[in-house]
Amino acid sequence: MKKTNLTILIAALIAAANFSSCKKDSDNPQPFVFYSVSIDGATVTFTNASEDAVSYTWDFGDGTTSTEESPVHTYPGKGKYVPTLYATTSAGVTGEASTVINIAKVSGIKLDDNTLSDWDTIAYNMVTGGTKSGNFITAKYDYDANYVYICFEQNTTQAAGNIYDLYLDADLDLTTGYTTGGIPDGAYDVLLEGSILGGWLDPYYFSGATQSAFSWTYQSLNEFYKIGTIEQSGSVQKFEFALSRSKIKGLTGKGLRIGVQVAASDWSATIGYSPDEGSSAFYLDMSE
Repeated sequence: MKKTNLTILIAALIAAANFSSCKKDSDNPQPFVFYSVSIDGATVTFTNASEDAVSYTWDFGDGTTSTEESPVHTYPGKGKYVPTLYATTSAGVTGEASTVINIAKVSGIKLDDNTLSDWDTIAYNMVTGGTKSGNFITAKYDYDANYVYICFEQNTTQAAGNIYDLYLDADLDLTTGYTTGGIPDGAYDVLLEGSILGGWLDPYYFSGATQSAFSWTYQSLNEFYKIGTIEQSGSVQKFEFALSRSKIKGLTGKGLRIGVQVAASDWSATIGYSPDEGSSAFYLDMSE
C-alpha cells in the first residue's frame, strides 16, 4: 500500500514555550519535543527525535498508550486521530507535542495470501445472482485508499475463457457516459473488457456527446489491475482481483456504479450478468 510521510514541525512552539518559562525555571528547561510519522494503511510508525528527554509516553488518540521511544501503532479503522507525545527530562520536566493524522478506510482483503477466506467478512457490498444472472452466483466488492477489490463466484472454469465487460460509472453523473438497458441507472465512463484470467483486460473511455454518436477509446494504462487467488470447486469458480483507484478516470471518491456482463470466449453469446440483466447497476458507496 502507498505510504504517507508527515513530519511534525513543532520546534517553534516548543522553543516559544521554553522561552516563556526560562525566567521561572532556567535550570530545568522543558525538553525539545520532535517526531515524524509514516502512515501505511492503518499502521503508523512514530519516529521520535526529541532532545533532552529520558522517558516518553504516547497517547495515540484512540484510547491506547505506549512508553516506547519510537512505537509502531495500528489504528482500529478509518478516522481522524490526535496522537500526543509526552517527553520528560531527568529533572522531571515534561513537554508535549500533538498532531492530527487521518487514517483512510482499510480493507481486510489481501491478494497475496493464497486464500479467499478474507472475503467471508464481506456481507454488505455483495450482489447475489437471480433468475437473470446467467453463470453469476455472487459478486463482492471492497475498497481502501488505493484499490477497489472484486471477487466473482460463477458456474464456470478458467479454461472456458469467459470475456468480461466491466462497466464503471466513476463520476456518478447520469448525463455523461454510455447507457444500456442491460444494466440501467448508470452512465458508464469506463469499460474494462477482456479475459481477466486469460491475462488481458483492456481499458476504454467513453468518448462522444450523445448515445448515437460515441465511441470507446482505448487507453494505454500500466498496472491498473492485478489478480489474486483463483479457486475451483467442482463446477464453481471463484477469483479475486483489484483495480487501481488512481487509474479509474473520473472517480469522485464518493462511490462507483458497477455493472458486469460476461460473454462466451468467442463473443457468441452473453452468459452472465451482475446484477441480473435489466437490474440497476450496483452502487459501491465509498463515502464512509
